[in-house]
Amino acid sequence: MLARRIIPCLDVANGVVVKGVRFGDHRVVGDIVALAQRYAAEGADELVFYDITASPERRRVDVAWIERVADCLDIPFCVAGGISSVDDAGAVLAAGADKVSINSPALRRPALIEELAARFGSQCVVIGMDTVDGRLRRDSGRPERASDSGLELLDWVREVESRGAGEIVLNCISADGTREGYDLATTRSVRAATRLPLVASGGAGRAGHFAAVLEEAGADAALAASVFHSGEIRIPDLKRTLLARGIRIRPVPPGGLQGAA
Repeated sequence: MLARRIIPCLDVANGVVVKGVRFGDHRVVGDIVALAQRYAAEGADELVFYDITASPERRRVDVAWIERVADCLDIPFCVAGGISSVDDAGAVLAAGADKVSINSPALRRPALIEELAARFGSQCVVIGMDTVDGRLRRDSGRPERASDSGLELLDWVREVESRGAGEIVLNCISADGTREGYDLATTRSVRAATRLPLVASGGAGRAGHFAAVLEEAGADAALAASVFHSGEIRIPDLKRTLLARGIRIRPVPPGGLQGAA
């Protein structure tokens, strides 16, 4: 089995990192580059950046900050937001991102998945899924503009795999920002429906929540935001806890575990 991954998520709006609860009530939490550097130094395995207003506003993510992030990182990172064409994805990857994540644009035009996989390879194509009660939502970055996609979650999971996607990020909106734990039942159902790498997102509040979604629900990676932004959970501490439980994780930078409080 491959090592499990710990992935901080940075929601970007108006050029800064923000965080909300259930995709609403966002507040500013920091500078994009500064937070990216901090998480890389602490031992994050990857980073995910979401330009949360790009899709609702029908615009492409701003590549200027992607270039700044790429200049300072030595770990992989993925970018999402308003990527609705092969040209959009190409611009993001050319700016330095390792992967692109698409959500609402894929729901509107599923053939985009095949086009991206054919041009850049499946390993670059991540599909984000925002779900509530087994239904897929689109344009969730702006709750007032969000709507039901008309698709069932597991049907979409199977379709994106058949179209050549390389990874799924499962965002359970009802758990997002609550710190009450990941939605294990939904994550298990997606795990059973696909062989694709699965990243669980939404609800982390303590180290045990990460362990549960990796051990019990079978996720390949756990993504979180608010607990990392606030410093309530430090990545070296989290990795030490997961190691103690026998969960295989990627190495921490030299001194990382020893330096954890």
